Amino acid sequence: MHEARAQERAGAIAKAFESYRAAVAEAVTAGAASVEAEALRRLAVLHHHRNERDTARGLGGRSLAIAQEIGDQVLAGEALNVLGGFAFESGAMDEARGRYQEALGLGGTDPGLRGRIEQNLGILANIQGDHAQAMLHYRRALEGFDVSGDRKGQAIAHHNLGMVSADRQSWEDADQHFRQSLEITRQVGDVHLEGLCLLNHSEVHVARQRFEEARVNAEQALAIFDRLGARLDKADAYKVLGVVYRETGRFTLAESRLQAAIEQAVATGSVLSEAEASRELARLYQTSGRNQEALQLLNAAHRLFSRLDARVDLVDVTSKTNRLEETYFAVVRDWGQSIESADSYTFGHCERVATYAVAVAEALGADQTQITTIRMGAYLHDVGKVKVPHQILNKPGKLTDDEFAVIKRHPVWGVELLASVEFPWDLKPIIRSHHERYDGNGYPDRLKGDEIPLGAQIICIVDVYDALTTTRSYRGAMSHADALARMDADRHWWRPDVYTAFLRSVVASAIAA
Repeated sequence: MHEARAQERAGAIAKAFESYRAAVAEAVTAGAASVEAEALRRLAVLHHHRNERDTARGLGGRSLAIAQEIGDQVLAGEALNVLGGFAFESGAMDEARGRYQEALGLGGTDPGLRGRIEQNLGILANIQGDHAQAMLHYRRALEGFDVSGDRKGQAIAHHNLGMVSADRQSWEDADQHFRQSLEITRQVGDVHLEGLCLLNHSEVHVARQRFEEARVNAEQALAIFDRLGARLDKADAYKVLGVVYRETGRFTLAESRLQAAIEQAVATGSVLSEAEASRELARLYQTSGRNQEALQLLNAAHRLFSRLDARVDLVDVTSKTNRLEETYFAVVRDWGQSIESADSYTFGHCERVATYAVAVAEALGADQTQITTIRMGAYLHDVGKVKVPHQILNKPGKLTDDEFAVIKRHPVWGVELLASVEFPWDLKPIIRSHHERYDGNGYPDRLKGDEIPLGAQIICIVDVYDALTTTRSYRGAMSHADALARMDADRHWWRPDVYTAFLRSVVASAIAA
């Protein structure tokens, strides 16, 4: 058994297999059931690492049965903890939690085992987005490691507590835990964990705008990962450095570091690292006004986030996706506002249209994906106006037929402008058709009735309302009542249910205001 464990630590896995099997055989002959149970459990873990899942579960089950037969609750808890890990990695989260809790009930008297089980329960809670529960489990894990004197366990527990504290934006707590983890890690000589502590602490420094401390930490982590050949961790270090340079205005350096992060992530097959680096590079492009490139990167990141596996990446996928979509909103909102900035009369139009459109969509019972699509479409519905000459957009008098013909091209120009961007949401029909009318007299395609996408109909009606109730270069703002009267006369422009939902939502909120 001792030989097998030494071989496993040294990476001599084939020899470790042989020694564990020999240990099982010797234990059976000698009647040493506790040694047999432990050897079977450790052998199960090796088979699991080789993706021999059925064999691993069978050996783990045998280890558990022997431990229960001899009444050794700690050994039974160890076996259950391992079986919980197998269930976790196969995606059976409820089974994993049940195994861990059963292990805790049996082997919780052993502080080291208790620490490992609580650590696993913390990981499970964290990837499901329950940060408060994760924090509780990690604290209990730390208590177990403190009692057992497991210094490496203490370092890992402090590191995990730092990660959860950062997720909860408890920056002081995160600082403290990362510093404690780093101190212990250097004492026990775990160089890789030292790099992770430095790197993840650097993200806290970024959040607190301590950019020089973040840069120093990330550079030190990068040097460690480079020495160890840890290419995946290098990708994350490059990402942090890119963010530091972006936030301090060194855009060329930021772009090179973020590109390096993406390249390293692609080379190692890390979906999470590639997605997060792509998101940060998109934010850089947004800052530089490179909106189309930013949206292309965000779309790529969105596809990558949809492939994330919480079991493998140990992340809360929902929170990661929500954060990405917040960045998406920020880019399209800024682009919409930059278009409006040329016209003081329409500034804020897209924001108001988005707010009204979401209210109408909710009144119609739209689901979250439809609401997101409509909100995005609202921010970008007038993007084609960048090609309309300024003197036409801001003409104080009535437009000529030729000038209005130019205006009527902006929905088509908007779609053409975004032709290279494949959104996760079906925005282009909204952009193209937001001036179509239910009676067939709209533009640019003279669609009629249900040929017009619902999202386009919603944007159309709130677009008209906002245009009527705000000051424009060619007229003053109408009162709420006058705008409603005008729209009632033209209600044949919209689907009856859309018009009714508009009255229930936007009009009601306007009266309340």
